[in-house]
Amino acid sequence: MKDTAHHAELLPVGRSTRPMRHLGSEGVQVRRTEIAGRERTFLEIEPQVLSELAKRAFTEVSHFLRPDHLASLRSILDDPEASANDRFVALDLLKNACVSAGEVLPMCQDTGTAIITAKRGVDVLTDGEDARHLATGVEAAYRELNLRYSQLAPLGVFEEVNTGTNLPAQIDIALDSEDGYEILFMAKGGGSANKSFLYQETKAILDEQRMLDFLAEKIATLGTAACPPYHLAVVIGGTTAEHALKTAKLASAHHLDGLPETGDAETGHGIRDPRFEEKVLELTRHLGFGAQFGGKYFCHDVRVIRLPRHNGSLPVALAVSCSADRQIVARIDREGVFLEELEHDPARFLPAAGRAEEIESGQVTAIDLDLPMEEIRARLSACAVGDRLSLTGTMIVARDIAHARLRERLEAGEELPAYFRDHPVYYAGPAKTPEGMPSGSFGPTTAARMDTYVRDFQAAGGSLVMLAKGNRSAAVTQACREFGGFYLGSVGGPAARLAADCITEVSVLDMEDLGMEAVWRIRVEDFPAFVVVDDKGNDFFAQARDTGLQLGRTRTVRDGTRV
Repeated sequence: MKDTAHHAELLPVGRSTRPMRHLGSEGVQVRRTEIAGRERTFLEIEPQVLSELAKRAFTEVSHFLRPDHLASLRSILDDPEASANDRFVALDLLKNACVSAGEVLPMCQDTGTAIITAKRGVDVLTDGEDARHLATGVEAAYRELNLRYSQLAPLGVFEEVNTGTNLPAQIDIALDSEDGYEILFMAKGGGSANKSFLYQETKAILDEQRMLDFLAEKIATLGTAACPPYHLAVVIGGTTAEHALKTAKLASAHHLDGLPETGDAETGHGIRDPRFEEKVLELTRHLGFGAQFGGKYFCHDVRVIRLPRHNGSLPVALAVSCSADRQIVARIDREGVFLEELEHDPARFLPAAGRAEEIESGQVTAIDLDLPMEEIRARLSACAVGDRLSLTGTMIVARDIAHARLRERLEAGEELPAYFRDHPVYYAGPAKTPEGMPSGSFGPTTAARMDTYVRDFQAAGGSLVMLAKGNRSAAVTQACREFGGFYLGSVGGPAARLAADCITEVSVLDMEDLGMEAVWRIRVEDFPAFVVVDDKGNDFFAQARDTGLQLGRTRTVRDGTRV
């Protein structure tokens, strides 16, 4: 068959140019042999190389971030146009990075699905079970580190159980014409994974203004539950819907930055458009969400990728990488094994102490969570939406599966447990607890996943004070107005800092068989929160764009003295 010059890779990015460090060359050998009268050179890779590399990669991404991500957070602190809320969140995330860099507490309690995307050169020789060896490394990392097992195995259509290993991982390995092996490792939490969207559109939106109008509407639906500021990816086109979504995931990890900026009429390869990226980024600056609580920094940056398409189909995909921006590139070549250099000294991005104090300044209302529920609600009722709080005392921790079981009790005619009526409920699921510490990383879960339970629970006297991250539905606001409830928000992202600084006691209270999904009793000190939805039906996220509501400091202030 005659060769054709019209074929090209859909995503011609070549090998990564990110700075890497050499891990050694043990287990990697160069072999030369003659095949059909021609000498060929091969790269032979022993199984343990892939396993050890995967373990090392997921160890790194659980505790360290890329320097350009940290530099972007610091730039928010230095931007005079950033809102006080933007700066507060950015500072908290930088502090969290410093705690996580101690390699004890992972940066996020949702330590993610392990995703591995690899390009294997034609010169590579292995035993053919590359995915198995990579999975062995994934399992070792999640077993040995203070990470969380989040993968559920289906036992039937409606029954499932935690695998207890964080496997299966998603592993995709493709052939490549270049020599060597390049591997992208990603840890993707449920919050950011849930913010991947596909829209089936038509040529009608292939106009700059129409596309911007379309994106403004769709990007606004992302909300704040996945812990912005985001690295946002927009993919326009795609030979299939699934290819558009996969491309968006890779672009959100900045893995496609090397794409050409001009197209080719014959091959139809994908392109990147930096000019349009700036327009979309500017659009996000005016959505009003900011870095979770109002401002301009909803996104760090934007990637826009244009792909070929069938003339009767125009998929548009959106994806984000959140504040736990966890990806790392590895390479195996004739010189050995290399791993991307992440930032091991995030403290260098922190501002001076005086500047940090200035960012954190403001009035805060202290709330004693050990008071009777009626008194807690009375104190919260005196606060305005957007007011900063400092919580100290006892909370109950419960999320998806525990909520489902509690609803089963209600449906069976039973009452909610007293603990669920007497204490605020924190939507969260902890990572493993390090030896000698009261808690593992323990940040808030996406609140919207529990929205369907709120009305029934509040009618039964429970869930009257809720704490989590992100915006909620109108139904929750209506229930809070009807039953006198409150939804309090916490900064999404700094799970390590909350565990290190704010959570003092943790014990299992109920449903121990659910593992990290069990019902927990925790005690907190000076836990930062603010009023998102109050008992009068006011919603912070419905007002933030217009009012510019501000956060204050995390520490409480009494009589003008910080304590």
